[in-house]
Amino acid sequence: MAHHVSPPALAVLLALLPLGACHTVGAPPDVDRHVQVPASWSAAPTDPPSSGDITSTWWKHFDDPLLDDLVARALAANSDLMLSRAGLDEARALRDLATAALWPSVGIAASAQRGRSGGQATGNRFAATASGSWNVDLFGANRQGLAAAQESVRSGEMSVGYAQITVAAETVLTYITLRAAQSRLQIATVNLASQQESLQITQWRQQAGLATVLDTEQARAATEQTHALLPALRFGNTQARHALAVLVGEAPAALDSALDPAQPIPHAQLEPDAGIPAATLRQRPDVRAAEHDVSAALARVRQARAARAPSFSLSGTLGLAAASVGSLTDTAAVVSSILGAADLALLDGGAGRARVHAQRAALEQSRLRYRATTLGALQQVEDALAALSDDRERRESLRTAADSAATAAQLATDRYGSGLVDFQVVLQTQRTQLATQDGLASADADVSADQVRLFTALGGGWQEGLGITPPLAAARVPMQGQP
Repeated sequence: MAHHVSPPALAVLLALLPLGACHTVGAPPDVDRHVQVPASWSAAPTDPPSSGDITSTWWKHFDDPLLDDLVARALAANSDLMLSRAGLDEARALRDLATAALWPSVGIAASAQRGRSGGQATGNRFAATASGSWNVDLFGANRQGLAAAQESVRSGEMSVGYAQITVAAETVLTYITLRAAQSRLQIATVNLASQQESLQITQWRQQAGLATVLDTEQARAATEQTHALLPALRFGNTQARHALAVLVGEAPAALDSALDPAQPIPHAQLEPDAGIPAATLRQRPDVRAAEHDVSAALARVRQARAARAPSFSLSGTLGLAAASVGSLTDTAAVVSSILGAADLALLDGGAGRARVHAQRAALEQSRLRYRATTLGALQQVEDALAALSDDRERRESLRTAADSAATAAQLATDRYGSGLVDFQVVLQTQRTQLATQDGLASADADVSADQVRLFTALGGGWQEGLGITPPLAAARVPMQGQP
């Protein structure tokens, strides 16, 4: 229904307009209300020394210039990260669209008409009109839509930050995998050479009647078993190089020449101070994104409620209309109108109530996702701390075992050449040497990977340049009353 609005009525509508601002979005949920956060972690790293903070460029602690370059290239050109940034641009555009809904729309039009009837001219008509309309957001539906869009933008910013963390971590982990594959390939190659030498000695001893055919065939079998490991290790090397190239936005074979020279497995010279769990949850962008998602869902509930209230709109035109262009300046050519309209759905089959219920269900889902994200973040840190401690212990034991195995293998080979031990001793010590050295290389890579996971689990890896800063201690207010 439409009504002509008198000036007093219009004044009342304009006076009531600020009431729409009273419907604001509740603050993000307080962590402690949804998840029982422990006061401290169950374990803490002890070696190497702590850096005291969580830096945005933690990979520099590995002291590898090539790795630094790869991470920088990945953060600039990785496809997944670019997709995340495009999603943020979309969220910002939708926020601007929601902002536009709060403002009046104004347009202008001009027309010229010449008419004829029965072959005779009926006259001319010229017009110029300015029109405007405004949907008065009296109950705050549009404002809640804007609030939801703004929270979605903040969630998108946090998602970009989390994508940065993920890309940096994946790049470093793949680089560690590459160096571990190269190290294991070198170990297998050296052991193969040693076993080939033992096979040659066994063949000579057989010819001299000092060894049996069984010894020779066992030596040949052990040699070929080790030789069979090389293709798989070479493929792991190639696969890691290809993965790194794709991570930095290049074709799979683009980095082969740069990555082919074998290098030691890198280790972080400093590790982050684990701090307290609550501070970690404030640092991690995925947790903060989940908080903003809850706030956005809460705003959409309020928007759906406000949409059930009456809607008011104002529209008007101001123009000039005359039979000639010169007459447009006459006072009599001025044409104006103003219209006020109110709309209220009396019967909608329960659609409005259903929209509110749907948004409340979406709010509950976002709260559950927030809780799951928070618990997952706590688990990742605890797992990283435990894995780092256990893998360090395993590495030290394997290092001792590898040293002893190498000594035993050398002694066995020397004594076999002198006829002091049989070939079974040589065979067993060589197998043990290969197994322990290979295990040590894997454990070494596991420790480095644990360091990476600890940095990322604590929220390190933010990158400057997107207007996103990692607040280390952002304040939080408990959520307002349930909608």
